[in-house]
Amino acid sequence: MSALLLLVSVARLGAPPVQVIADTLDGVLYREIAGGSTRVRYAPRDSLVAPRVLTALLAAPALPGMPPDVPSGVTVVLAHTPAAFEQATGGGVPEWRAAVALPELGVLVIPTGEGRRVLDPDGLRTLRHEWAHVGLHQEVGGLRAPRWFDEGYAQWASGGWDALDVWRLRVLIALGRTPRFDSLTLSWPRERVSAETAYLLAASAVTYLLASSGERGLELFFQRWREEGSFETALRSTFGVTSGQLEEDWRRHVRDRYGWLFVLSHSSIFWLVLAAALVLMWRVRARLNRERLARLRADELAERPAFWRETGEDGDPPRTAG
Repeated sequence: MSALLLLVSVARLGAPPVQVIADTLDGVLYREIAGGSTRVRYAPRDSLVAPRVLTALLAAPALPGMPPDVPSGVTVVLAHTPAAFEQATGGGVPEWRAAVALPELGVLVIPTGEGRRVLDPDGLRTLRHEWAHVGLHQEVGGLRAPRWFDEGYAQWASGGWDALDVWRLRVLIALGRTPRFDSLTLSWPRERVSAETAYLLAASAVTYLLASSGERGLELFFQRWREEGSFETALRSTFGVTSGQLEEDWRRHVRDRYGWLFVLSHSSIFWLVLAAALVLMWRVRARLNRERLARLRADELAERPAFWRETGEDGDPPRTAG
């Protein structure tokens, strides 16, 4: 399974959480531990997990392009059941989500009762992903970020994508199945497959934007975004492009780099296609040979034609009738 699939999250929900800071979730009284300005709230069954989650967050490196103290004042809620998760987030969350960030409140809601392991590599990437959402919101002073950049930055900050994700992106681009940036700004897919495509698109766009400038360009971009109060103005003054120009440049770049010619010229894909073609040719040739052999046999005389008589009792050879 692709790692990206386990990192899907929701940065902003349509409705505010109902009981995200409540003392009780799903009928269980929650406890709390704190380190610095970060708090972790948990059910008694997660008493061993909570300290390790707190340690992982405090020991993690600074988010790219941000000071070490960003984000601050974060509350992590370890929802021990699906019902507790629904109460903490206020509901309305897509089924494919792995966790939820509520940046305006400085809250992360991480499920622990759905078979996922919070402290395995994918779980820690999810935690980092949601942490980045809150960090971005605080770093730009609460200014609204385009959805593709918000999700793309969080994905990039949490470790990017793996080789399988890269190949999926190549195939999607070659097939022309990638949505436009503005469609991700206005809404976010609720279907799992569409969501995976959207996250791949967002992560690759941010990766492309920061390929030449790196973290230093990101620092300047965040600074100008805060000062000027506009994402578009900061984008133009830092990187010299508008969102529309960036999308055109990105699509041209990925078509050249990840198009059909690249996909088919890659050795593993080439030999796979060649092997499939040879198998298909062999099966077609075998079918034609069988049909040809059947026609030849139909034209031959039978070994014992019906008009022959069986050998008589005297041992005489068979004689033709009449």
